[in-house]
Amino acid sequence: MPRFLRAALLGFFVFLVAGGATPSQAGGYPDRPVRFINGFAPGGPVDTVARIMAQALSDHLGQQFVVENRTGSGGNIATAAVIASAPDGYTVLFSGSNNAISASLYKHLAFDFIRDTVPVGLFTEVPNLMIMANAMPVKTVQEFIDYCKANPGKISYASAGYGTTVHMSAELFKAMTKCDMVHVPYRGSALAMPDVISNKVQLIFDNLPTAAKQAHSGNVRALGVTSAKRWPSEPDVPAIAETVPGFEATVFYGMSAPKGTPPEIVATLNKAISEVLRDPKIVARFAQLGGVPKPLSPEDYGKYIASETEKWRKVVAFAGASVD
Repeated sequence: MPRFLRAALLGFFVFLVAGGATPSQAGGYPDRPVRFINGFAPGGPVDTVARIMAQALSDHLGQQFVVENRTGSGGNIATAAVIASAPDGYTVLFSGSNNAISASLYKHLAFDFIRDTVPVGLFTEVPNLMIMANAMPVKTVQEFIDYCKANPGKISYASAGYGTTVHMSAELFKAMTKCDMVHVPYRGSALAMPDVISNKVQLIFDNLPTAAKQAHSGNVRALGVTSAKRWPSEPDVPAIAETVPGFEATVFYGMSAPKGTPPEIVATLNKAISEVLRDPKIVARFAQLGGVPKPLSPEDYGKYIASETEKWRKVVAFAGASVD
């Protein structure tokens, strides 16, 4: 074989071994900006977490993670867009509780979230807070259950919209306590809060940061957190599970990618997420939002999603809820 041909083949072989053919082979991922699709509007708690993680991952991996807000249909428009994108690691999804709930709430989804995505990693969990009008003659979860059962159908609860975790947390409470309460949906919890404060609607299971602010200001009374145990940022508020064993309804936020995304890219992202979540600045930032970092492996995040999907499937069935 001519010397020049041997040299050319050797060079090509070295190129392949080094992985020059694709970014994933080269270990050079990411070598361009990554689109981080978020299904909810700018400025809200979901978007805030997405932007915290996008900036942290940008700094950590040396390429921009650009948050794109694709709102609508409870986050399902964003999910569909990611599923339809190339599985190359350059389009990823801000996944969360909405995906677990939507799997059974929406009857005509064009995708199966668990089948059509791969889990990358969990970012954080945040509970909801059960808050009540000060005019209500109850101060504990047990007192409320007793009052509710003594006044069936006379208690109403607000939500941030049909199928939200704020709604589903209350439905889980109804299922586990047999309390008869009327659902009053609003276009966001901010619109519901004045009616809760005035006792037009008696309670809401609102996202922790907003609800805690109202409770600390004295506008409402906090009865319990929806986490399995007392939450670090609200140590004096009992967990609802202390009265209703087994009750748990936390909001989770993480990252997923289209099915077929190379395992090495998933591993790179998961490693970066885990390292970012150990940064004291990120831990402190999440604490301000009422969240606790909870890094999981892709496999464990997949199991977590499956468990949450099954839990909410039962709640959706109990509530008789559906969106066509």
